[in-house]
Parts: sequence; C-alpha cells; structure tokens
Amino acid sequence: MLRYFLFVVAVIVQASGIALVVKSMLGTSPISSLPYVISLASPFTLGQMTFSINMLLVLGQYLLLRRAFDHIQFLQIPVTLIFSWFIDFFMEAWSWVIPTNYLLQLLPLLISTTLIAFGVAVQGIANVLMLPGEGIVYAVSRHFHIEFGKVKTANDVSLVSLAAVISLVYLGGIEGIREGTLISALITGTIARHFLKHLSKVDENGNLVFYPHFREKNKGAQDCPEQMISLENGCKIK
Repeated sequence: MLRYFLFVVAVIVQASGIALVVKSMLGTSPISSLPYVISLASPFTLGQMTFSINMLLVLGQYLLLRRAFDHIQFLQIPVTLIFSWFIDFFMEAWSWVIPTNYLLQLLPLLISTTLIAFGVAVQGIANVLMLPGEGIVYAVSRHFHIEFGKVKTANDVSLVSLAAVISLVYLGGIEGIREGTLISALITGTIARHFLKHLSKVDENGNLVFYPHFREKNKGAQDCPEQMISLENGCKIK
C-alpha cells in the first residue's frame, strides 16, 4: 500500500513541477514541450493536451509490445488523467508566480526541476508503473533492443524538435523552448539520483525500498542509479 501512496504523491509533485517550470517563462521540460506548444496553438489546456498525447504513447506501447505489454500498464490511463488534471490545477495555483527579472525566472525554474526530479525518483522507488512518457521509451528500448538512455535522449530531442516545428508554423516563432528546457534536461537526472540516494536503500534481496536517510551512504543505490531511474533490469526495484 505504501508503494501506491508514494506513486500518487510522486505524480502530483511532478505535475506541480511541470506547471511551475512554465511559469518561469524560460521554457518547459522536454517531455512537456509538445503538449505546451499545442495548447498555445489551440483552445485546449496544457493538462488536456498532456492527456491526449500520453494516450497516444500508451497506444504506442501496446502496439510495440503486444503480448509482452503487462496489463497493469493500462492503469497508465487513469493515472495520466489524474496527472493531467493536477497540471491544470497547478497552472492556476502557480498563477501568482510572475517573475519580473531573469534572476527571479531562474528561481522557479530550479525549484520546478527539483520537484520533477523528486517525482521521477519516488516513482522509481514505488515501482508501481510508469507514466506514458517513460513507458514508451521502455517499450521502444525493449522492442528494438536499444539502450534505454539512448532512447530517452532521442525521445526528448524528438519531442522538442517537433514542438519547435509546430511553434514556428502555428505561432510564428519559437515558444516554450528556451534555455530552461536545456537546463531541465541536463540536471533533472542528477537531482533525481540525489533523491534516490537519500530516500531509498537496496534491501537484502536486491530490491529498492523507501528508506529516508540523509547521513548514511547507500552504496547499493549508487552502484546503478540510472537503471533505478529508468526502471531497467540492472537493479531490482520493489
């Protein structure tokens, strides 16, 4: 039961981070760049476009994996609905964040990136299921036997590139893609590994479990942090 509670908390925290990074006006996170640009070019909200695009990603996972697609992953649909609703909720909740200079733009950007990284790390610890953005990367990696990290990078670059093209065509310029997008892409993984180090440990069975600690060294968590984040098979995750 704790794992499911952690997962829900992680999803909500990540949604708040995605909304806050938009308010920094320095761009969006790579995974949100496409739904954000489409929301600017349409009457739909960021949350609504996030849900729509993520449903396509769920379909993509199913078509790639077929029988290997674990039916529990269909829970991505209601979870994404919650995730998308909270994105719109936090877009309103963070409406008071109106940076007046560049320094004040960097502050919400760094806070939002930390929130997103926390969400990613705790989802890995909970190990209930993946959100569609990570799920499609896993599906492509498994189907084509390509390293997860390489697929993840290619996926982020593709989303940002497509968002840029749509922005140029329909908005007449680049919107939602700035230095904040790059900063978020570069440091989210590092911050997530920090949270993994201090919020989890590897038990005697080799499973990653929730274990908050801030002074002890967790050698097991340091040995394969990227696999834990990406849910690859290098480490067992409970």
